[in-house]
Order: sequence, then C-alpha cells, then structure tokens
Amino acid sequence: MTTLPFPEVETPDDATIEAARKLFAGGTDFLKGVVAMDGLPPDDRIEICFAGRSNVGKSSLINALTGRKGLARASNTPGRTQEINFFTLGDSRYLVDLPGYGFANAPVDVVAKWQRLLKQYLSGRQSLRRAFVLIDSRHGVKSVDEEILSLLDMSAVTFQVVLTKADKVKDKDREAVLAQVRGALSKHPAAFPELIVTSSEKGWGIPTLRAVIAGLE
Repeated sequence: MTTLPFPEVETPDDATIEAARKLFAGGTDFLKGVVAMDGLPPDDRIEICFAGRSNVGKSSLINALTGRKGLARASNTPGRTQEINFFTLGDSRYLVDLPGYGFANAPVDVVAKWQRLLKQYLSGRQSLRRAFVLIDSRHGVKSVDEEILSLLDMSAVTFQVVLTKADKVKDKDREAVLAQVRGALSKHPAAFPELIVTSSEKGWGIPTLRAVIAGLE
C-alpha cells in the first residue's frame, strides 16, 4: 500500500482531545495589535500564527477554536487590517492572527509596509513554533498562497496547511483538491508533512487542530 505524501492528521485519542479542549476553555483574550516590530510582546511563551488569503475563513477558524464568536473580526476588504493581532491562550501561548494577504484593493505603500513587517516577524521571532497556513478547500493552493509559502521557506518557519470550508466541497471533488495541495506542498521544504481538514461551520477538524496546537512545545 502506497502512503500518500501529506496525509491528513490522524484523529487524536479522547484524552488528548479533552486536554486540548481544557486548554482552549481556560480563556483566550485579545492582547494587542502590532504595526511595528518594537510593539511586539515579549517572546516569553510558545507562539503560533495563522496566515491565509483574504476571505479564506481565518477569523471564523480562530473563533471556532476558541469558542468565542467575536474574538477575531473578519473583513471583506483585502488589506484593510494591517496589524499583527496577538491573543493570549491561557498563560502559556500566544495565538497570532496575521492580516489576510491578497491586496488587490490596498495601496502599494501599505502593501510594502506590511510585507516588510511580515518578513521581520517571521524571521525574527524565536518563540514562533509553527505557522498554520489556511487554504480554501474549494480552490486549493493559488498563486497568491505560493508567495507566503516561499516566504516561510526562506524564514525557516515550519508551516502546516489547514484546509478550510471543507463542508463546501462535493465528495467527488475532494480528492482532486487534496492532490493539488499535496503537489504544491512537495515543493516547499518548510511544509509540515500532515494536513488538517476543517469546517468552522460544522466543527470538523477543530478538536484535532486544538490538539496539534496544545502539543507544540
């Protein structure tokens, strides 16, 4: 039997899922929005970040993980929010929401400033354990996603792909999308070799993603 590259993460056991649930139930709060490197909080705890193109469902995913509907705010305008938003997860972790990329409606100077900050953050944050890159299950990896994946490679930041909106994909199309994503990731040395498939609306994959985050040290 041939093992597929980038298989889906196996569902954790009940004890692991429950421990992760308790971690997230312990409290998640907005800490601050950062627009420059000197505004970053101390890197004194484990940090994970979420990246994804605009409208990929990043805010919905963060809200589903934390069980708080209004914690991360969605914007339908690419480039509107140019802050790195930090949330505390208990007293041991930061969840970091990076602005959506795909800046069709943002001024060139705004894009350039954000790209500089992103590069500085990814290359200079010692406490960053993993980046979770969100990919829309309906579309797979697009050219705009390749830019962030290559940046993560150059920054030597391990990233793991989280497929969003899986409930919107027909069964007959699912394997083709997964194959496209696996093929794209095979070109990126920083890619973690497992996929997480989620639906914030249905709750699919949310306990698994929580467990992966809880297991990072």
